Amino acid sequence: MSLSKLVLRSMKKNMKHYYLYFFALIFSVTLYFSFVTLQNNPEVLATVQKSGTATAGFEAATYMLYFIILFFVLYANHLFMKRRSKEIGLYQLIGMTKGLIVRLLAVESILLFVGAVVLGILAGFFSSRLFAMILLRLLEKEALVTMTFSTEALQQSIVVFAILLVIVLVQMAWMIYRVSLLSLFSAAKQADERVKRFSPLQMAIGFLGLVLIAYGYYASTKLFDINSYDLGLNMIIILATTIGGTFLVFRFSVAFIMNSIRLKKNGHLSVHDVLALTPIMHRMKSNAKSLTLITVLTGVSLGITTLAYIAYYSSESSAYSQVPGDYVYLEDNGQEFLKKLEENNIAFDKKDYRLQSVSAPLSQLLSEDPQNSGNPFASMVGTVYTTPLSDYQQIVPEAFVSGKDVIITNYGGYMAEMFPLEKERDIVVTTGSPEAYKEETFHVKEVRHESIISGTVTSGPGGPIFVVPDALFEKLAVHANYSQWHKQTSINLKDKSDLALAEKLYIQTGAGVINNYTLLSYEEERKENIETLGITIFTTAFLGLAFLMTTGSILYFKQMSEAEEERASYTILRKIGFAEKDIMKGIYMKQAFNFGVPLIIGLLHSYFAVKSGWFLFGSELTVPLWIAMSCYIALYAIFAVLSIGYYKKVIRESL
Repeated sequence: MSLSKLVLRSMKKNMKHYYLYFFALIFSVTLYFSFVTLQNNPEVLATVQKSGTATAGFEAATYMLYFIILFFVLYANHLFMKRRSKEIGLYQLIGMTKGLIVRLLAVESILLFVGAVVLGILAGFFSSRLFAMILLRLLEKEALVTMTFSTEALQQSIVVFAILLVIVLVQMAWMIYRVSLLSLFSAAKQADERVKRFSPLQMAIGFLGLVLIAYGYYASTKLFDINSYDLGLNMIIILATTIGGTFLVFRFSVAFIMNSIRLKKNGHLSVHDVLALTPIMHRMKSNAKSLTLITVLTGVSLGITTLAYIAYYSSESSAYSQVPGDYVYLEDNGQEFLKKLEENNIAFDKKDYRLQSVSAPLSQLLSEDPQNSGNPFASMVGTVYTTPLSDYQQIVPEAFVSGKDVIITNYGGYMAEMFPLEKERDIVVTTGSPEAYKEETFHVKEVRHESIISGTVTSGPGGPIFVVPDALFEKLAVHANYSQWHKQTSINLKDKSDLALAEKLYIQTGAGVINNYTLLSYEEERKENIETLGITIFTTAFLGLAFLMTTGSILYFKQMSEAEEERASYTILRKIGFAEKDIMKGIYMKQAFNFGVPLIIGLLHSYFAVKSGWFLFGSELTVPLWIAMSCYIALYAIFAVLSIGYYKKVIRESL
């Protein structure tokens, strides 16, 4: 028989095993070609060409995407080579040399890759327009997206997948040449561990894994409560304990728990136990590394995607903390703008805030001793602006303070999360010139977070403002510090349909330009955030999708292999009278573990990772986190259903 006929017969025989691998390979090519095509799309280029960061982000994401695809293909190829070990052994028994076997499998791989690349490029060509539309939608850009075929993307895709093919062929040849004929017939089973009893040491190691994960979670909640100089070291410790603990849990804890359940039954195992508990327990040695890797990849990709979505989801609140109003101007720089609004019959609300600065050591309001925490507020005296109560009552009419009582407001964002200020405490502030300092003791009655003063005034969004009684404000003005700003005016349009015209008037009159400072309008600030963060969420979601396909496919491939290895057991069970539904109950339990446990632990890893520092990225945690987690759960469920369907097919064919 010629090599070509042997290749065709071999591919036909193994196609039932290769079809999802082939589909996943097509999907990988589609993702890569679409992503590279996006970078050469005229409409996309016109959107991101002004941002060097966006271009660099696209390039970094391209390399990351290729790394994901490389990892997936090499891992899947290793699984399939292990699965075909008996077939390769039979080829050697009938007299085929290892070189001929390598050529046979190489031709198969080349045909698979060529077919996948061709189909993937075609699918990528048609889907690139959809991805471009999604990106422009995220960026809130309106443009006619045309279907353009990029020769640069074609050349780059062919080159990178040709390199990947060479790597796969080298891996395949290395696996064939390094193993003996005898080992080929037992390769699929040699990693299984037949557990008879657990030693106290194994129990202790399994418990240690749970402790390490718990410690990693606890340390992540205290990540920003510790000395800032140790931040990097503690992040490494958290990462090491979490990953190490995950491996120990899969390697020892799970098998120990399963074995304990089995021993409690005193040998009276149901068919469900045989099909669920026993296989999981026996395969933990071979599965621990892969399940740990899948769990960590799930946690990392979900965490990154969630943080990016938090930033995108919070773009409006972030813009408002910087520009607390449709328009903000300082001093009396916006009088011409107000006249133009009136001339064009644009109705608006105007709020004026008088401002006066004091020197305030905010460390006096922290709950812990700042000298021992590495806190940036330690021994720091900064400029904090005050505003009178009557001005603040324009937005909070019920607010009231008297005497030396004050309200801290405008304090939000990551500073409020990392360094919360406490109420019902005294703070000594100073006013006046260096030659004549005057001290005042404020008593903080309340700490609020609503934004009222521009980030330009407070040197960044979320800077604190003291709301003081009017009499105290006038008293401070007598011995005032030098204040760069004395007045802020916030404008809110009553009818948002006037926004487009008002934006033009704001720019024409130069209301936001004063003393070399430029204050953007709220809409300009929001759009600037959207343009930056839209590209970020698009690339991270793209990579997250690739991670999901990788981890889900690997889990599915492993379940396919296990189903084929257990086919003989199903035949025996069917022959002694067990119905398909009885066997499937055990399979449901097994798949719930194989897909559910890595997903649940991965979700926990990502939750605690995101929870530790989400406030550095935005102002909303719950909604973005639940949306991202729901997407991951749904896609994992799809792979679990496919896996159950494959088991059902094997069980039906076993009799």
